[in-house]
Amino acid sequence: MFFLYTLVVFVIFGCLVYYHFTRTFKYWQSRNVPGPQPLPFFGNIKNYVLRKSLAAEVLKEIYDEYPNEKVVGIYRMTTPSLLIRDLDLVKTICVKDFDNFDDRGMELSEKGLGTNLFHAESDIWRPLRSLVSPLFTTSKLKTMVQLVNERGDIFVKHIKQITEVKTDQEMYSLARKFTMSCIFACIFGLDVSSDSNLLVEKMSKIDKLSFTRTFAQDLDLLYPGILKRFKSSFYNAELGNFFVNLVRDSMQAKNGIPSDKKDFIDLILEIKNQGNILETTKMEDMVKLIDSAKLTDEVIAAQAFTLYVAGYETSAATVAFMLYELAINPHIQDKLIFELDGVLDRHDGNITYKIINELTYMGKVFNETLRKYPILDIQRRANAEYSIPGTSITIEKGTIVLVPTLAISHDEKYFPDPSKFDPERFSPENESKRHPCAFIPFGTGPRFCIGKLSD
Repeated sequence: MFFLYTLVVFVIFGCLVYYHFTRTFKYWQSRNVPGPQPLPFFGNIKNYVLRKSLAAEVLKEIYDEYPNEKVVGIYRMTTPSLLIRDLDLVKTICVKDFDNFDDRGMELSEKGLGTNLFHAESDIWRPLRSLVSPLFTTSKLKTMVQLVNERGDIFVKHIKQITEVKTDQEMYSLARKFTMSCIFACIFGLDVSSDSNLLVEKMSKIDKLSFTRTFAQDLDLLYPGILKRFKSSFYNAELGNFFVNLVRDSMQAKNGIPSDKKDFIDLILEIKNQGNILETTKMEDMVKLIDSAKLTDEVIAAQAFTLYVAGYETSAATVAFMLYELAINPHIQDKLIFELDGVLDRHDGNITYKIINELTYMGKVFNETLRKYPILDIQRRANAEYSIPGTSITIEKGTIVLVPTLAISHDEKYFPDPSKFDPERFSPENESKRHPCAFIPFGTGPRFCIGKLSD
């Protein structure tokens, strides 16, 4: 009898678990939205949850399965989300109706680096954007060129030294050393050479803490908003403490006085030294930041973390991919070298901000790299009920919509023979024929990546 009762309990428990992890799976079907059949617990992202594929690869597979649909209903574990395939819809959601999609839908606690420019909800994101944007004006970038040149000279010397010992080198790690040293100089005002072994050892640990997927990220997919409710984050205390200490050390190194470099720490010191008042055309945004988020060391550290991760890692990955493509496409490499030699000859070998506009072929090569290897897909959350234009579909408040940039940039409809590396896709003539949302590696609309301000 005990065995029978135990068996009944297990069966009931199993049924309850199954129901819990499939309870939402009629959501899109009831709204007549096409989409793949979900699996219990995993939804449509099994390979992502099991660490077998990147999220972008999973979304691309789904995108390719529904070539004639504007939108596809999917389940990220048990959470219904909407995959946007139609580029006009992408533009409408990200640009025209941005006010209804101004959040990314990643709710984190303000502690543990949660109040950062990338993840922050709209009420905090807007003033944070006003705070960080001055770093990316043309005048600020011009002052950073010399810093980048100095680190470039050190890096070239380092490359010469290590290739004398071993000709073949792994390029991605080398690219990270270079971009890391540039970020430390341009954002934090710290002089750290790309050939520093101490830097490599320290940052290897920080990289692991920053980029390794955690259970917390899966939990947030399964139960959106749970991390914020429990005052938690994707990132652990050690990572948060590192960036808090980095900010404090940088401010102390300047003796609390802004320098003429106008880096991120200088901007923070200007605010602090003016009693939390910054001369800006968006004064109301800064007041809102002070009232809602406060410029604590933790809030400043969260922005430092975003600038560090977004500035160094994405740049290093793109550089590494570009060098790989140049290595296997020597005719493109030769053409690029010819352009570089010609531009540098005209400017007596001096690398300045001004010559960037003359490197037109390099711009094409760079864009083609971003096209073939985009960094992130775009995610937005509806903050009110929303009717999808051109369809009979209405999504509820809180629904996540996804724009699969990898899938779009490999769609033959927009980029014929997408696996081919062809910089001429970005000639003025070819660009004019293409939908503006076919190539959005930095995102589009008001919440595009802040790095695009330097375009």
